[in-house]
Amino acid sequence: MSDTSTRRLQVLRAIVEDYVQTREPVGSKALVERRSLEVSPATIRNDMAQLEEEGLIVAPHTSAGRIPTDLGYRLFVDRITEVRPLSRAERRAMEILAETADDPDATMEQTVRLLAMLTNQVAVIQHPQHTSATIRHVDVVPMSAQKALVIVILSTGKVEQRMVTLAETVDEESLHRIGLKVSEQLYRRSASAVPIPVDALISAVEPALQPTMAVIAQAVETILESGRVDRIIMAGTANLAKSGGDLGPSIGPILEALEEQVVLLRLLHEMQHDRRGLSVRIGQETSHESLQDTAVVAAEYATGKSGGNGAKLGVVGPTRMDYGSTMSAVRAMARYLSRILSEG
Repeated sequence: MSDTSTRRLQVLRAIVEDYVQTREPVGSKALVERRSLEVSPATIRNDMAQLEEEGLIVAPHTSAGRIPTDLGYRLFVDRITEVRPLSRAERRAMEILAETADDPDATMEQTVRLLAMLTNQVAVIQHPQHTSATIRHVDVVPMSAQKALVIVILSTGKVEQRMVTLAETVDEESLHRIGLKVSEQLYRRSASAVPIPVDALISAVEPALQPTMAVIAQAVETILESGRVDRIIMAGTANLAKSGGDLGPSIGPILEALEEQVVLLRLLHEMQHDRRGLSVRIGQETSHESLQDTAVVAAEYATGKSGGNGAKLGVVGPTRMDYGSTMSAVRAMARYLSRILSEG
């Protein structure tokens, strides 16, 4: 990366940090006064013009300063290579939570309240409602040349099924073998334990059947997912009102989306963590119109002694968010909660 590109990223970072702190559009003069960028105001103005041309910052109608765009926030977040450690007070608050945890449901409630307090955002936890049902048998029945019925039988006697379309014609014996292999791999596995090990299932059959196994495994996962009933535990919705200047008239639709838990559940399920163990969606990346003025930061936590993942906790707030501190708190809280639940 050239010196010019490096400096331009430093300017973007300064604009993001100053705007998050002050809520005021940032001008070149303010950057020179507040930051040790060691270049002239004219150079800063040129860098800001380039950042604006690249769609990373924008000028509000009412100000000569600039504010970050969703794309600017995204580049800023992607460039955070290390999540800062928690403060001593934050660590102590989480340690107290771990020391006093006794009931899982109460622990979830305490966790979400603490996360909302630490981040000054809306905190959410995906709380899987586990069932005692396990997988007894999986069968794959051919229905036509490229159609098959995937049947999942649970220990409770409940039978779920799903029709799938295959990429090519597969004979009945091969489909039967695939069903037996899936049954063997998933036998007595909790029906709540999703996602299932799709890659392991695909590797368990010969290469010629792997595309078909991928379709069947995905269908089994979809069946189990549809039968899993999760709920969202939430705290800190009042923090949105404190951000009214950032959200404006969109605050109403945001509150409605938060109340409609299916929106958040779908989003959390879709979010995949990065190398830092975090997932961040900014603005339109949330893929929901009501949440396009927000950012969501989430991390996975282990839901029990087996250490299985699949549930997430996180925060929802305006895109003008202190991403560094928020990412730190979310990741640490996920780790503490995993430890608490795994220790029973």
